[in-house]
Amino acid sequence: MKKRNAVRQDGYLALDNYAAIGEGRSVALSGTDGSLDWWCVPNMDSPPLFDRLLNAEDGGRFSITPVDAFAVERNYRDGSNVLETTFITANGRVRLTESMNSGPAGRMPWCELARRLEGLEGTVTFQLEIRFGTRANTCSPYLTQRHDEFVFHAGTTLGIVKASPDIALRAEDEALSATFTVAQGERRVIAVVAGDDEPLVIPTIEEIDIRIDVSDQEWRAWSDRIGYDGAYRDGVLRSGLALKLLLYSPTGAIAAAATTSLPERIGGDKNYDYRYAWVRDAGYTIKAFLLIGADAEAKAAFTWLIKRLIKHGSQVFYTLGGDMPPDAIEVEVPGYRKSKPVLLGNAAAKQHQHGIYGDIFEVAYRFVEDGNILDDRTAVTLAGQANECAEGWRKKDSGIWELEEQRHYTMSKISCWQALNRAVYLAEQGHIPNTHVQRWRRERDRVAEWVDANCWSDSRQAYTAWAGTDDLDASIALAVRFGFDGADRLSSTIDAIDSELGSGPFHYRYTGAEAEEGCFLACSFWLVEAKALLGRRNEAKEAFEALLAELDSCGIYPEMIDPKTLEWLGNLPQGLTHLAMIHAAVALDGEVQTEL
Repeated sequence: MKKRNAVRQDGYLALDNYAAIGEGRSVALSGTDGSLDWWCVPNMDSPPLFDRLLNAEDGGRFSITPVDAFAVERNYRDGSNVLETTFITANGRVRLTESMNSGPAGRMPWCELARRLEGLEGTVTFQLEIRFGTRANTCSPYLTQRHDEFVFHAGTTLGIVKASPDIALRAEDEALSATFTVAQGERRVIAVVAGDDEPLVIPTIEEIDIRIDVSDQEWRAWSDRIGYDGAYRDGVLRSGLALKLLLYSPTGAIAAAATTSLPERIGGDKNYDYRYAWVRDAGYTIKAFLLIGADAEAKAAFTWLIKRLIKHGSQVFYTLGGDMPPDAIEVEVPGYRKSKPVLLGNAAAKQHQHGIYGDIFEVAYRFVEDGNILDDRTAVTLAGQANECAEGWRKKDSGIWELEEQRHYTMSKISCWQALNRAVYLAEQGHIPNTHVQRWRRERDRVAEWVDANCWSDSRQAYTAWAGTDDLDASIALAVRFGFDGADRLSSTIDAIDSELGSGPFHYRYTGAEAEEGCFLACSFWLVEAKALLGRRNEAKEAFEALLAELDSCGIYPEMIDPKTLEWLGNLPQGLTHLAMIHAAVALDGEVQTEL
């Protein structure tokens, strides 16, 4: 069990005090003090019903907190995304079990957030508060009473609060509150059932309570089907469960994260909305699902990706529903620890990144290597993407880090090489049309020659961030996975990245990033993977275990971390971090080979 300090600073909990629950449609973040501070209803990208995470004073929350001083122990149930938090006071111990409920047939047509309290020892008195958010001041929530229950309205969201009979809810200032005691052997359940602009089914509190355990059984059944059984199975499974939370089941899209605008530096302005499906993240996640044997999830996500390419062409990311994303707008919300702006939408939607070609073809390559087959429409679509890449690789782009200045980014060129290399293989093996395979092969070799001529620094003994600079970029560690170039140059590049961008076990994304943000966790896991694939296994293993020890996570990882204070930064759960962890663990097991 993980012990956490549940003390708030200026009304905000440290981000490592949160854990996530979900059901394949929405994700909620629950704090160690019993306050559920983030929940978008009914979908991950809907406006938040609870948003205390970004507005400590006036934001919506669903808090069940001991009245007296308390300590906390917290863990997920084994193989499950059902969360357990034990509150320990001088007078007793009570376990809080939290679940975003599903049924035996999977996700239900309404959202059901259930919280169960069980007395383990002595007695503990709790203060309950349920306050609904104003959705960035776009609505004014109100309550109506239905018998002994309360119906709430927040914009188009309609819901009901259900509670055990011995919890006396009272309405005060557009919020609900209650004070109640849980003694040893007693059980209380409080739940929020909600839908959006639709009629609502009202289950009984007994049905909701039963579904907590049904949901747990469904998670465990999924975990039992995971085929990975390596040395780091527990951690890999936990990261797989976190990725499963981000898989948007209505379409198969994979959200980059479940939140918006959590800062990359406290007080900084690098705050972004990650509740969209990036091609890059989808590609890496699909491969991670294939590596651990989650074939159904990999197929669903791959199908979603191909359909988006057919409908919209190659884009950086899409909405979870599969549409083109909206322009980014700022909303008037204080932000986490006063970090502004708070954004809806993401400006990177208008960028072009060559990396999408490599991501798409890596997925296709791994999909067929896993024994699967491509349909004719997918094959033709992929051939068109290869032609597009062969034609445009010489252009500047915004790079993997979505920077404002377009340049000849080294990793972008390597991603084009990766795409064309995989396209040649797929054509030669009969998976996609081979009409233009000679051109793909020729352009692939030209890309490699261009990178070696323009992006290698003899003085640094490293590939640089872009042509004509001595700056470094930690994402080039991915070139090892892709099989680019030779081991000597890549190993030397890894050493340079470690030396310049490393801070303890963590790494910054690129030269100069330390002035703007924390260390990017995926980069550190990518370096572990690269070292393992290069044969530097002891070094990789030591770095991997140091990362896990410093992160000390209950079960989810953020985007970034401050290497000095170990404060978590950025949106969470961050899919890219979890899938990078999986790739690193599998590489340490020797399950992945490159073409070096």
